[in-house]
Amino acid sequence: MSNTEGLTLLGNQKTEYADQYNPKVLEAFPNSHPDRNTFVKFNCPEFTALCPMTGQPDFATIYISYIPDTKMVESKSLKLYLFSFRNTGSFHEDCVNKMLNDLVDLLDPRYMEIWGKFTPRGGISIDPYVNYGKPNTSWAEFAQTRLVNHDLYPEKVDNR
Repeated sequence: MSNTEGLTLLGNQKTEYADQYNPKVLEAFPNSHPDRNTFVKFNCPEFTALCPMTGQPDFATIYISYIPDTKMVESKSLKLYLFSFRNTGSFHEDCVNKMLNDLVDLLDPRYMEIWGKFTPRGGISIDPYVNYGKPNTSWAEFAQTRLVNHDLYPEKVDNR
């Protein structure tokens, strides 16, 4: 099986953009190196969703990092998935938890973390962090340690 078998979005010139949250757009392909721990990080600086109370846009950089097992996420499908939040009302914390749930369901990774760094609104920025370690493996323990220590050295105030 080639690594691109079953992918429908990669190279597709007729891309459709969902205007509401749509996890079904996510696609995966086989990891060519499942015998190795590979740390994969996506930096997504143009994420937007809507405040579910006011309907105003919220902007963030989303950091998605994971150690795949047998499957990896196809990046174009990830872009379209993140775009699907654009007109969806979700609190910041809900956004990152939905992302984690959807990507863990798709990939069954060894480890995954998602950190949303939202721009301030009303003088306050919200930076939710969530992670996952595969149960009954050393990655579950790693996830707990990483969660407890993930922000030991917070960045200086940068007003994004």
